[in-house]
Amino acid sequence: MPKLTAPKGFPLTKAILTTTALMGATILTAPSWASSHREAPAITEKPKVDGTDFYMFRSYEQGREGFVTFIANYQPLQDGYGGPNYFTMDQDALYEIHVDNDGDAIEDITYSFTFDNILTNDGNGITLDIDGMTLPIPLRFAGPIGARNTVNLAELETYTIGVVTGDRRSGTRTPVGLRFTKPLDNVGSKTIPDYEAYALSNVSEVTLPGCDTASRVFVGQRQDAFAVNLGRIFDLVNLVPLEGSIEQSAANNELADKNVTSIALEVPISCLVGDGNGVIGAWTTASLPQAQILDPIPTFEQPALQGGAFVQVSRLSAPLVNEVVIGLPLKDLFNGSEPKDDAQAAAFVTNPTFPALIDTLFRDALGAEDNIAPSNFPRTDLVAAFLTGVEGVNQQSIVTGSEMMRLNTGIAPTPFGSQSNLGVAGDDLAGFPNGRRPGDDVVDIALRVVMGALCHDIPVNGEPTNLGFCSPEDAPVGDAPFTDGAPVKDTDLKAVFPYLNTPIAGDAGTGN
Repeated sequence: MPKLTAPKGFPLTKAILTTTALMGATILTAPSWASSHREAPAITEKPKVDGTDFYMFRSYEQGREGFVTFIANYQPLQDGYGGPNYFTMDQDALYEIHVDNDGDAIEDITYSFTFDNILTNDGNGITLDIDGMTLPIPLRFAGPIGARNTVNLAELETYTIGVVTGDRRSGTRTPVGLRFTKPLDNVGSKTIPDYEAYALSNVSEVTLPGCDTASRVFVGQRQDAFAVNLGRIFDLVNLVPLEGSIEQSAANNELADKNVTSIALEVPISCLVGDGNGVIGAWTTASLPQAQILDPIPTFEQPALQGGAFVQVSRLSAPLVNEVVIGLPLKDLFNGSEPKDDAQAAAFVTNPTFPALIDTLFRDALGAEDNIAPSNFPRTDLVAAFLTGVEGVNQQSIVTGSEMMRLNTGIAPTPFGSQSNLGVAGDDLAGFPNGRRPGDDVVDIALRVVMGALCHDIPVNGEPTNLGFCSPEDAPVGDAPFTDGAPVKDTDLKAVFPYLNTPIAGDAGTGN
């Protein structure tokens, strides 16, 4: 079999996991194939802390190849015209990005973000004299805003960063010591004539504790980069999900006119890898204080009283795990759990239900006479792809089955314009599931993998190769070109930090 090749001492070998190794690992969930928007019952009540997507990749902006970029998106399905208060972050929440650099599924480094909204003019915002009475206006702004003109803002949204080494709650927490500004959302071209210039003026360099080289940070509204035929997918997959049966069209992307709020952080690789083998795992969470008491006389500064320890209410690494993989009774529990505890739902990966649903819906449409779901139980191919990493590609020095995004920092980034949107399955080792880039079409990738693509040959350095997890007979349609018809690729997005496109404007209906 041809050997895979990777730089910096990461030999790539054929990954074959035995049933004993599988059952010995603490695993949770089968692969994902879309994005996390309103994925569990409880989080629908808390949209400000609802994580939608998590990206982690070697930076491919020219000159930044020595960095890893994390992008954690929150607040799903934002309409550009969603005023007048738009989409500020939760001042009581703790938004975190966790990094495990040795493979034990326990965070070694945590980057935490907290937000604060402040009314200007001594807490009054912008005021007007109305017949001798000085009164605050009802809006967050009162005139044009730009990179060097924020005087017309009535409310400023700022944030701070803390870095925790060790346990996220009891470890050593070091504040960065700076306060950063989150730009106002893209309310429209009259208010903010050049939104991208205004937004990017808030990209900041910052030296994080434990790093000698400066990092970059940006928090603000972006156009949702995830592409999915959302309505038809959740209408019992109301399409035949094969190339040739559905047109590949941007018009199928029902998130194309939606925005999200992005927390983007670019960190030097040397600050992340620790004593492991250079493969890092990561995930993002949001937490809220355990207790809330609504104030019957609310004020801008204090609409409710918050208290108690932080309780995690959102969790995300690989996309759409909680929507279409975790069973309904466990969805809220998954959002509150940590990777180290993922043994609690191991059956969802060893015996995934989604392929059986595909068989039920599409056996006749695909002209099959028998079950089209893969039969290689337990699904060791899925475990390697999504829960342990693939040996020699993105498997950590300690192998702990857990739902984390894994990235081999020793594999060089593929340049912008040359990336395969099928990632590793497209002979591009720098893509999903070795991390995730904004241009990776994770819907098509994971649809194919869940239906058994890794039981068939995939290109490895241009040569068709079977990875040895299972055989073609185990997956009768594993070589079928499954798709949702909503394509995405790297050149649909930006080539520079923070990579995601300008958010849809409130007045224009288009981003860029």
